[in-house]
Amino acid sequence: MVISEIKLYELLKSRIGEKEAEAFIEILEEKVEKKFEQKKNELATKEDVSNLRAELLRTIYLTSLGQLLAIIASVISLILVLKR
Repeated sequence: MVISEIKLYELLKSRIGEKEAEAFIEILEEKVEKKFEQKKNELATKEDVSNLRAELLRTIYLTSLGQLLAIIASVISLILVLKR
């Protein structure tokens, strides 16, 4: 037990009894551990962030390439139209 749990245990022990306080602390520890595990699964890992970064860079590159091609096509079209 950590200090905060010991303090809680001591407070509860004087009010509800030793066994009940111990059982309550154990239940509380289990619930906190379960909640922590749930939250831990929702958080992004370094690998997740790295994969997302690579995907974003690829998307930015492809978008920029598409824009460049559109600009080149527009310039060629303007040149062809102005030649007539």
